[in-house]
Amino acid sequence: MNQRNYQKELDRTLETIQREDRVPRLLLHCCCAPCSSYVLEYLSRYFQITVLYYNPNIYPPSEYEMRVEEEEKLIEKMSFPNPVTLKKGRYVPEEFYETVRGYENSPEGGDRCERCYELRLREAALEARKGGYDFFTTTLSISPLKSAQKLNSVAEKVSREYGVPCLPSDFKKRNGYKRSLELSEKYDLYRQNYCGCRYSIRT
Repeated sequence: MNQRNYQKELDRTLETIQREDRVPRLLLHCCCAPCSSYVLEYLSRYFQITVLYYNPNIYPPSEYEMRVEEEEKLIEKMSFPNPVTLKKGRYVPEEFYETVRGYENSPEGGDRCERCYELRLREAALEARKGGYDFFTTTLSISPLKSAQKLNSVAEKVSREYGVPCLPSDFKKRNGYKRSLELSEKYDLYRQNYCGCRYSIRT
Protein backbone atom coordinates (compact mmCIF):
# COMPACT_ATOMS: atom_id res chain seq x y z
CA MET A 1 0.00 0.00 0.00
CA ASN A 2 1.42 3.38 -1.07
CA GLN A 3 2.04 5.93 1.64
CA ARG A 4 0.22 9.23 1.32
CA ASN A 5 2.10 12.35 0.31
CA TYR A 6 1.05 14.77 3.02
CA GLN A 7 2.99 17.66 1.51
CA LYS A 8 0.93 17.41 -1.68
CA GLU A 9 -2.24 17.22 0.39
CA LEU A 10 -1.16 20.36 2.23
CA ASP A 11 -0.45 22.09 -1.10
CA ARG A 12 -4.01 21.42 -2.24
CA THR A 13 -5.44 22.74 1.03
CA LEU A 14 -3.37 25.91 0.81
CA GLU A 15 -4.44 26.46 -2.79
CA THR A 16 -8.07 26.33 -1.68
CA ILE A 17 -7.37 28.74 1.18
CA GLN A 18 -5.76 31.27 -1.15
CA ARG A 19 -8.97 31.46 -3.17
CA GLU A 20 -10.92 32.56 -0.11
CA ASP A 21 -11.35 36.22 0.88
CA ARG A 22 -10.30 35.78 4.50
CA VAL A 23 -7.30 34.56 6.47
CA PRO A 24 -8.21 31.38 8.39
CA ARG A 25 -7.10 30.68 11.96
CA LEU A 26 -4.73 27.82 12.77
CA LEU A 27 -4.01 26.26 16.16
CA LEU A 28 -0.43 25.00 15.83
CA HIS A 29 0.85 22.56 18.43
CA CYS A 30 4.54 23.27 18.92
CA CYS A 31 7.18 20.98 20.41
CA CYS A 32 10.09 23.48 20.47
CA ALA A 33 11.27 26.74 18.93
CA PRO A 34 13.73 25.22 16.40
CA CYS A 35 11.03 22.95 14.96
CA SER A 36 8.44 25.72 14.87
CA SER A 37 10.74 28.25 13.16
CA TYR A 38 10.33 26.95 9.62
CA VAL A 39 6.69 25.99 10.15
CA LEU A 40 5.83 29.51 11.29
CA GLU A 41 7.77 31.08 8.43
CA TYR A 42 5.89 28.84 6.00
CA LEU A 43 2.34 28.80 7.34
CA SER A 44 2.06 32.41 8.54
CA ARG A 45 1.67 33.36 4.87
CA TYR A 46 -1.69 31.59 4.89
CA PHE A 47 -2.98 31.68 8.47
CA GLN A 48 -3.39 33.67 11.63
CA ILE A 49 -1.58 31.31 14.00
CA THR A 50 -1.88 30.56 17.67
CA VAL A 51 1.05 28.46 18.84
CA LEU A 52 -0.04 26.00 21.51
CA TYR A 53 2.82 24.94 23.75
CA TYR A 54 1.47 21.82 25.41
CA ASN A 55 4.19 19.29 26.17
CA PRO A 56 3.79 17.51 29.51
CA ASN A 57 6.33 14.94 28.31
CA ILE A 58 9.27 17.34 28.68
CA TYR A 59 11.74 16.39 31.39
CA PRO A 60 13.09 17.87 33.61
CA PRO A 61 10.99 20.95 34.46
CA SER A 62 14.01 23.20 33.86
CA GLU A 63 14.16 21.89 30.29
CA TYR A 64 10.47 22.63 29.86
CA GLU A 65 10.92 26.21 31.02
CA MET A 66 13.91 26.70 28.73
CA ARG A 67 11.93 25.50 25.70
CA VAL A 68 8.98 27.76 26.50
CA GLU A 69 11.32 30.76 26.81
CA GLU A 70 12.93 29.94 23.46
CA GLU A 71 9.51 29.80 21.81
CA GLU A 72 8.63 33.20 23.26
CA LYS A 73 11.93 34.60 22.05
CA LEU A 74 11.42 33.27 18.54
CA ILE A 75 7.91 34.68 18.15
CA GLU A 76 9.08 38.04 19.46
CA LYS A 77 12.04 38.22 17.06
CA MET A 78 10.53 36.85 13.86
CA SER A 79 8.40 38.88 11.47
CA PHE A 80 5.24 37.28 10.09
CA PRO A 81 2.84 38.17 7.27
CA ASN A 82 -0.11 37.39 9.57
CA PRO A 83 -0.41 37.52 13.38
CA VAL A 84 1.28 34.83 15.49
CA THR A 85 0.60 34.49 19.20
CA LEU A 86 1.60 32.02 21.89
CA LYS A 87 -0.74 30.09 24.16
CA LYS A 88 0.95 28.21 26.99
CA GLY A 89 -0.72 24.94 27.86
CA ARG A 90 -0.65 23.46 31.32
CA TYR A 91 2.43 21.52 32.39
CA VAL A 92 1.32 18.42 34.27
CA PRO A 93 3.91 15.66 33.70
CA GLU A 94 1.62 13.12 35.36
CA GLU A 95 -0.62 13.34 32.29
CA PHE A 96 2.26 12.05 30.18
CA TYR A 97 3.34 9.31 32.62
CA GLU A 98 -0.21 8.02 32.90
CA THR A 99 -0.55 7.99 29.11
CA VAL A 100 2.61 5.94 28.53
CA ARG A 101 2.29 3.65 31.55
CA GLY A 102 3.37 0.16 30.51
CA TYR A 103 5.17 1.50 27.43
CA GLU A 104 8.17 3.04 29.17
CA ASN A 105 10.60 0.62 27.51
CA SER A 106 9.21 0.95 23.99
CA PRO A 107 11.86 1.94 21.44
CA GLU A 108 12.03 5.56 20.34
CA GLY A 109 9.44 6.13 17.64
CA GLY A 110 7.35 3.15 18.80
CA ASP A 111 4.15 2.73 20.79
CA ARG A 112 5.21 5.04 23.63
CA CYS A 113 5.80 7.89 21.21
CA GLU A 114 2.54 7.27 19.38
CA ARG A 115 0.62 7.52 22.64
CA CYS A 116 2.48 10.75 23.42
CA TYR A 117 1.55 12.14 19.98
CA GLU A 118 -2.09 11.41 20.66
CA LEU A 119 -1.98 13.06 24.09
CA ARG A 120 -0.67 16.29 22.64
CA LEU A 121 -2.72 16.29 19.44
CA ARG A 122 -5.88 15.57 21.39
CA GLU A 123 -5.21 18.68 23.48
CA ALA A 124 -4.62 20.68 20.29
CA ALA A 125 -7.89 19.48 18.76
CA LEU A 126 -9.76 20.29 21.96
CA GLU A 127 -8.29 23.80 22.13
CA ALA A 128 -9.03 24.31 18.43
CA ARG A 129 -12.66 23.36 18.97
CA LYS A 130 -12.98 25.58 22.03
CA GLY A 131 -11.44 28.53 20.22
CA GLY A 132 -13.33 28.10 16.96
CA TYR A 133 -10.21 27.62 14.87
CA ASP A 134 -10.42 26.54 11.24
CA PHE A 135 -7.61 23.98 11.51
CA PHE A 136 -5.11 22.45 13.88
CA THR A 137 -1.78 20.73 13.25
CA THR A 138 1.61 20.11 14.86
CA THR A 139 5.24 20.95 14.17
CA LEU A 140 6.31 17.40 15.06
CA SER A 141 6.45 16.16 11.47
CA ILE A 142 9.44 18.37 10.71
CA SER A 143 11.74 15.94 12.53
CA PRO A 144 13.50 13.35 10.35
CA LEU A 145 12.98 10.95 13.28
CA LYS A 146 9.18 11.36 13.35
CA SER A 147 6.82 9.40 11.10
CA ALA A 148 4.48 11.71 9.19
CA GLN A 149 2.27 8.68 8.56
CA LYS A 150 1.78 8.06 12.28
CA LEU A 151 1.37 11.73 13.15
CA ASN A 152 -1.23 12.42 10.49
CA SER A 153 -3.08 9.23 11.32
CA VAL A 154 -3.36 10.31 14.97
CA ALA A 155 -4.33 13.86 13.94
CA GLU A 156 -7.09 12.56 11.70
CA LYS A 157 -8.39 10.35 14.50
CA VAL A 158 -8.75 13.20 16.99
CA SER A 159 -10.00 15.48 14.22
CA ARG A 160 -12.97 13.18 13.71
CA GLU A 161 -13.60 13.01 17.44
CA TYR A 162 -13.58 16.77 18.01
CA GLY A 163 -14.97 17.92 14.67
CA VAL A 164 -12.08 20.23 13.80
CA PRO A 165 -10.19 19.83 10.49
CA CYS A 166 -6.55 18.85 10.83
CA LEU A 167 -4.04 20.35 8.44
CA PRO A 168 -2.03 17.56 6.76
CA SER A 169 1.69 17.96 7.27
CA ASP A 170 5.12 16.58 6.55
CA PHE A 171 7.19 19.67 7.25
CA LYS A 172 10.51 17.90 6.73
CA LYS A 173 9.73 17.94 2.99
CA ARG A 174 11.18 20.63 0.72
CA ASN A 175 14.18 21.07 2.98
CA GLY A 176 11.99 22.11 5.90
CA TYR A 177 14.30 20.54 8.45
CA LYS A 178 17.34 22.16 6.83
CA ARG A 179 15.60 25.53 6.89
CA SER A 180 14.83 25.06 10.59
CA LEU A 181 18.56 24.62 11.22
CA GLU A 182 19.29 27.85 9.36
CA LEU A 183 16.64 29.77 11.28
CA SER A 184 17.84 28.31 14.58
CA GLU A 185 21.29 29.69 13.84
CA LYS A 186 19.90 33.04 12.71
CA TYR A 187 17.87 33.52 15.89
CA ASP A 188 20.41 31.82 18.16
CA LEU A 189 17.96 29.20 19.36
CA TYR A 190 18.73 26.51 21.88
CA ARG A 191 18.62 23.11 20.15
CA GLN A 192 18.09 20.20 22.52
CA ASN A 193 19.83 16.87 21.89
CA TYR A 194 16.87 14.66 22.82
CA CYS A 195 13.17 14.63 21.98
CA GLY A 196 11.98 15.65 25.41
CA CYS A 197 10.89 12.89 27.77
CA ARG A 198 13.13 11.14 30.30
CA TYR A 199 13.00 7.95 28.25
CA SER A 200 14.30 9.64 25.10
CA ILE A 201 17.41 10.82 26.97
CA ARG A 202 18.71 7.27 27.27
CA THR A 203 18.31 6.41 23.56
